[in-house]
Amino acid sequence: MAITGRVPLLLIVGLVPVVLRPAVSTVWLWVLLVAVLCLIDWLLAPRPASLAFVRRPTPSVRMGHPAQTRLVVTNDSTRTVRGVVRDAWQPTAGATDDRHRIRLSPGDRAVLDTPLLPRRRGDLRAFGVTVRLPGPLGLVARQRTLQVPGTVRSLPPFESRKHLPSRLARLRDLDGRSAVRVRGQGTEFDSLREYVRGDDVRSIDWRASARTPNVVVRTWQPERDRRVVLVLDTSRTSAGRVDDVPRLDSAMDAALLLGALAARAGDRVDFVAGDLKIRSRLRSAGAREVAARLQDAMADLEPVIAEADWDGLAGAVQGFGKQRALVVLLTPLEPSAIEEGLLAVLPALTRHHRVVIASVRDPELDRLTSTRDTIDEVYDAAAAEQAAQRRTRTAQLLTRLGVDVVDADAEHLPPALADHYLELKARGLL
Repeated sequence: MAITGRVPLLLIVGLVPVVLRPAVSTVWLWVLLVAVLCLIDWLLAPRPASLAFVRRPTPSVRMGHPAQTRLVVTNDSTRTVRGVVRDAWQPTAGATDDRHRIRLSPGDRAVLDTPLLPRRRGDLRAFGVTVRLPGPLGLVARQRTLQVPGTVRSLPPFESRKHLPSRLARLRDLDGRSAVRVRGQGTEFDSLREYVRGDDVRSIDWRASARTPNVVVRTWQPERDRRVVLVLDTSRTSAGRVDDVPRLDSAMDAALLLGALAARAGDRVDFVAGDLKIRSRLRSAGAREVAARLQDAMADLEPVIAEADWDGLAGAVQGFGKQRALVVLLTPLEPSAIEEGLLAVLPALTRHHRVVIASVRDPELDRLTSTRDTIDEVYDAAAAEQAAQRRTRTAQLLTRLGVDVVDADAEHLPPALADHYLELKARGLL
């Protein structure tokens, strides 16, 4: 039960009879009168159970983008119902304007839309639908919270999507240059044509030449069905925040851009994420909707305060197949974490695959090293310089092991990683 503002106003009105007839009995008689009116009003109020609620499915939405959840309420009673309905969601769903006034005749229905603005990834759920139906006097109302399940899946925002058109244009230009048919070994067979002066004699197809009056040679085209394996580190190092954004979210953004670009290039994109254990795994066959599938696979991932099991992650990479692949490790370039965990498995990975480490660099290091006006700032600059040198030495060590390192701030890492992929493709290193 809930009382309205009319009850205290009615009690205040009771000051009039108390002034006219000052006595304790007058006060109690007025309070009793108000209580009786409230009881009668409560008994005459419609029951919340007379309303039936059905929630329409809410489609997935990218974090930070508006969505809308829809409730359909039906009056199953034989009397007109008026009141307020609140569609409550968990705070990170960003529900606004969630209180709806209704007036339904018997058998009528209404559609209630509640705007949502998700502020975190994952499945965001509705807490319940609270119904408040006042009585005819407007003094009290019957109130009840009904469980009407509802979920909206909040996906990574994919802010780097804006870089995709320019990289696709470069990819088309690259495909135009590599579309020239070549002769030799190690590429995919394309067609046969007549031999001309200067052709490699090793490309002559003698069986086909025996069936024609001319000598013919085989032509080849570059392989397109390559593999790209994205490995997302969800261990403790990914929990750090850079410009108030978790490193994990920035790494997801870079992975989404590279995955979308590689899929458009005709490559197969596989994905694995984990720390102490594998948290998510996705096998793709070059699907053009790979970005959407990656977003769905990443939606529930959160940093785990534990060290990464790189042996397990490397085993997951090998589980996708023995074919040579571009393996992109999205992990912070933290010297201690790399030296104690990742270095041990890199030789096995580089022996069979092309390995790239993509790291989110903290621009605060550069800001600290450039400011030295006070004693405290000098000490901060020295510490930042030392940390930067350790990162540089670690990057040099990885390069000597045959690993490419892409280290950039959160905003520039996705396009930098995509550019590195295109460069490798142009040089035929995939």
